[in-house]
Amino acid sequence: QVQLVESGGGLVQPGGSLRLSCAASGFNSEYHYIGWFRQAPGKEREGLACSSSRNSRIYYADSVKGRFTIPRNGLYLQMNMLKREESVVYYCAARNKALRACGVLTFEYDIWGHGSQVTVSS
Repeated sequence: QVQLVESGGGLVQPGGSLRLSCAASGFNSEYHYIGWFRQAPGKEREGLACSSSRNSRIYYADSVKGRFTIPRNGLYLQMNMLKREESVVYYCAARNKALRACGVLTFEYDIWGHGSQVTVSS
């Protein structure tokens, strides 16, 4: 059973940077992926980035491309040039047994962390 624990959220100034961590354990498939999402109250969960173990493929959503990065193992989300409107809860997610490269749609994932709050404020 895969388990995920997020950490690293907190307060950051507008334009600043923050790094979130996703401690993952329990993978039993050589092909799996890690994804990062965020969700504001009353809004749909938004996919940000993902990394597939097969071929170490990394995908970024247009909304964060050039500002957010993840390593090939997908276990960190480096957020740069943060905006006030990005003060939401961030999640890491995983799919243990995958058949293709990852995407950032919620239904592609079957394991979720509990979220980490990020607040962008001066």
